[in-house]
Amino acid sequence: MRYSLRQLAVFVAVARHDNVSLAADSLAMSQSAASTALAELERQFDCRLFDRHGKRLRLNGLGRELLPKAIALLDQAEELEQLLGQQDATGSLEIGATLTIGNYLAPQIIGDFLHHHPASRVELHVHNTHQLIDKLVHFELDIGLVEGEVEHPLLEATHWVSDRLSIFCAPSHPLAQGEVTLERLLAARWIMRERGSGTRGTFEQALRPHLDGPSTSVSQRLDIMLELEHTEAIKRAVEAGLGIGCISRLALRDAFRRGSLVELPTPWLELTRAYRFVHHRDRFITQAMREFVAGCRNLSGSASRSDEIILPQVP
Repeated sequence: MRYSLRQLAVFVAVARHDNVSLAADSLAMSQSAASTALAELERQFDCRLFDRHGKRLRLNGLGRELLPKAIALLDQAEELEQLLGQQDATGSLEIGATLTIGNYLAPQIIGDFLHHHPASRVELHVHNTHQLIDKLVHFELDIGLVEGEVEHPLLEATHWVSDRLSIFCAPSHPLAQGEVTLERLLAARWIMRERGSGTRGTFEQALRPHLDGPSTSVSQRLDIMLELEHTEAIKRAVEAGLGIGCISRLALRDAFRRGSLVELPTPWLELTRAYRFVHHRDRFITQAMREFVAGCRNLSGSASRSDEIILPQVP
């Protein structure tokens, strides 16, 4: 062959970092060696894979077409090397998870995975849905664990388990007493997840049909006091009486059990969504990815909803 796996590894690293120096650092190479490998790959085929903008390199059309094929070939080569060495053929994983999954489910899944495959390496990246989709599209993650709908032509999503959002307040809040109506919710102060999160999107989608018209903005109708990126911060703010909130029931069940927070019944709101496995359509599905998804399904077991999954209780 007129190319080497090392040259492809340099190409992929430069595509991810847009910079030869950063790519070389990620591969534990010198900058000159990485530059030589990339230049030799382009020279051998008399082509250009990047557009140069000063010190930054951006993939051109040919480079974008080559990237998923190069990643798939490197993934397969890693599995082949481990198989020939009679080692655990699970390899490494870059996992992305949205906030609720990343905080409450992913640590146990990763712990079990590493227990069975101690030679593997797993990195967990916790972001909101919008950020994870961007990373998956650009091959920065092997697989994503995402809350809610994923509609992108380059991504493939598979159902894992259902999830239910709950609207909640402190026991001392006026809404904890009496009937919960749309009017009382619209009059309350809210502590919300940030825009771009799956939780915020599901909540707004559920509330929108109950407002005056399809063009009515949910955010404009609500009295939003705070927008926070972390569920624990939202829970603390609601416990302090600053407002009411809406997050996954999975993140709230221990607080409901302790009585520090109260669930507000809203059967007229459709607050059910799904947790999904998401990967790039062009990514090679490695043994590690298959094992990790199997671990997720093993954790959820027969549970039909995330808050039914058995996890260690918080005292």
